[in-house]
Amino acid sequence: MKSLTRIQLSVMMFLEFFIWGGWFVTMGTFLGANLSATGAETGMAYSTQSWGAIIAPFIIGLIADRFFNAEKILAVLHLIGAFLMYQMSQATDFEVFYPYVLGYMIAYMPTLALVNSVSFNQMKDPSKDFPLIRVWGTVGWIVAGLLISFAFKWDAIENIENGMLSNTFMMTQLLPQF
Repeated sequence: MKSLTRIQLSVMMFLEFFIWGGWFVTMGTFLGANLSATGAETGMAYSTQSWGAIIAPFIIGLIADRFFNAEKILAVLHLIGAFLMYQMSQATDFEVFYPYVLGYMIAYMPTLALVNSVSFNQMKDPSKDFPLIRVWGTVGWIVAGLLISFAFKWDAIENIENGMLSNTFMMTQLLPQF
């Protein structure tokens, strides 16, 4: 595999998991502190990941690789996700937030398989090449957390009280989409 291709795939993995790690971990705190969500509502919000994983293949699986290539589908899904992420950042109560997070997870969950598909299609020896590329996804998740906690301090008690965790949605929404 060419070095440029390896770098591009690594950046793709980094961004894919940076986006998810940038808001998913702190969502429960955001919901409780900013939207006064109950524990059950927070559980419902986190369950959207499972719903997205169940529903998305029926929607995306019908069009992926039949009508459009994976790269175009990734681009469209991430643009939809950016819109929904913005809407999540602007929500003022859980009833408004929930449909956006559900829609987001339905759009986001298939991108996990699509980035793998894009990666595998570029590799001559996936068993050798993929781990070196996929590890950048883990690095992306970690970097997102470090930015939130140590660089921006959005999850510090006083910043949570001031609603700063809504910035996590904006941070991931503003990333250059694939």
